[in-house]
Amino acid sequence: MTPDIRLARARSATMTTFALVGAISAVWVVRIPALRDKFALTELQVGMEVLAWGLGALIAMQAAGRLVTTHGSHRVLRLTVPSAVAGLLLLAFAPGFPWLLAGGLVFGGLFGLVDVAANAQASHLERVGGRPLMGRMHAGWSLGAVLGGLLGAGLAAAGLGFTTSVAAAAVVALVPAGYAMSRFLPDAPADAAAGAARRPRLPRVVLLLGALMFCAFLAEGAVADWSGLHLHDGLGASETVAALGYPAFELAMLVVRLVCDRFTQRVGARLLLTGAGLVGAAGFVVFVTAPAAPVAIAGLVLVGAAVCVVVPLTFSLAGLVGGDRSAAAIARAGTFGYCGLLLGPVAIGLVAEHSGLRTGFLLLIPVCLVVAAGAWTLPDLRVPAQHAAVAEPVEAAPADPSP
Repeated sequence: MTPDIRLARARSATMTTFALVGAISAVWVVRIPALRDKFALTELQVGMEVLAWGLGALIAMQAAGRLVTTHGSHRVLRLTVPSAVAGLLLLAFAPGFPWLLAGGLVFGGLFGLVDVAANAQASHLERVGGRPLMGRMHAGWSLGAVLGGLLGAGLAAAGLGFTTSVAAAAVVALVPAGYAMSRFLPDAPADAAAGAARRPRLPRVVLLLGALMFCAFLAEGAVADWSGLHLHDGLGASETVAALGYPAFELAMLVVRLVCDRFTQRVGARLLLTGAGLVGAAGFVVFVTAPAAPVAIAGLVLVGAAVCVVVPLTFSLAGLVGGDRSAAAIARAGTFGYCGLLLGPVAIGLVAEHSGLRTGFLLLIPVCLVVAAGAWTLPDLRVPAQHAAVAEPVEAAPADPSP
């Protein structure tokens, strides 16, 4: 098999993995109302279940960097992708709330492992191919989330309960999981000789990249959880119109992610991230000052088209600046990012409780401006070509997993 074919197969498998993770996450999220009804959960218990998933992901990310550095992202993905699909069954067949919490923790942990390993594999493919790919990979996640949401909604419309719906989705997801398992591109573990000495600390720029990702995820989480309420309660839109805001936001994210790699190649990540922060701030200005729902939805489209590039580009840059510790850099930045996804909606809710939802969204304008200002200080990194890395790497002894 030629190197170009192997590279193309690995790209397809990695994008499939992103789409698969987005889909299985969306299926269980859209069936949360059915989960609540199955166990007669309170809102607090539903929140605890979502928090368990998030904590599992964050905890696993701390170990993911070491696992990928020691064993290679391709090996980690071969084990964790089918395991994450099987993790859905823990949620589907949980006999009670304590087991549901445990299942959410495990499922979230598997998600965290796959997320870091998939981004590390994508970063490896960028360096091997010599061109940006991360935007397209995260477009796969967005597409998977849309398809998973539609699948969950269709199963609900068919009258299937939570257990049947989630179990059926897991069975269907095993097909793309099996397709991807043998197609990842091997990346050599860290050199054992290098592990004998204490590894250098990660560059400080990784923390900045994590902060930018935190801001982007904070904005995404706020739009997902609160934009519909602002459209309905603040602007008087019907439930149908208010429900269109988030899909419009996600569709804009999907479309722009499909093409953002081309812009990254032309203008560089720093300029693109800076523009994304400025356009995102403008989008939130339109959203919070809109006199009517259609204008506000247009603002959400603008926000989605802007912030969607921040997460893939910061993952890509973390992989580049991390050098031979790219997986650890990706895990560190990703941990910061997902904290924003968990804390953002809560923070907006607290502000809304005291000052109103419009004020909560106003705070996202300076958040986007922080992205623009922080991005402008980044080095203008470009993806280097390493075509020789397509060859099967020589196995190295396990490296020292110490940070």
